[in-house]
Amino acid sequence: MRALLQRVSAASVTVDSATIGEIGPGILVLICAMQGDSEAEAEHLVHKISRLRIFRDDAGKMNRSVADVGGSVLVVSQFTLAADTRSGTRPGFSKAAPPAKGEELYHCFCDKMRATGLPVATGAFGADMKVSLVNDGPVTVWLDTDDRPNKSARPG
Repeated sequence: MRALLQRVSAASVTVDSATIGEIGPGILVLICAMQGDSEAEAEHLVHKISRLRIFRDDAGKMNRSVADVGGSVLVVSQFTLAADTRSGTRPGFSKAAPPAKGEELYHCFCDKMRATGLPVATGAFGADMKVSLVNDGPVTVWLDTDDRPNKSARPG
């Protein structure tokens, strides 16, 4: 799975002009399931994101997690994180999980994130969404479960 995190002072997602998810200070997570991903990748990302120290401590250093600062998480599915731009000018998305599997893993990720006790808001899988955010810092972090130490090679 791939995730793009943005530390935000506020973020929201709308569908058909209706706000369906909204948070104050916390993390906006744009997430994409890749071919071959399973619940293990969702669990790994939840563990990593919920503990990632990207919030300032009293000395101004990034030394606190979203839980440490009482923040929230907004999770938005974004299959375009699977974009392959190595050739041509039109991205390919063949490395993204099939839609049914992607949706299953998106909901799995959201459920596991809620199980951490953090407040979690969500977008709508597969919908045409408008995401608004105020990036705090700016702080933006890229995570890919294929980058884990000892991660077995993915076929294809």
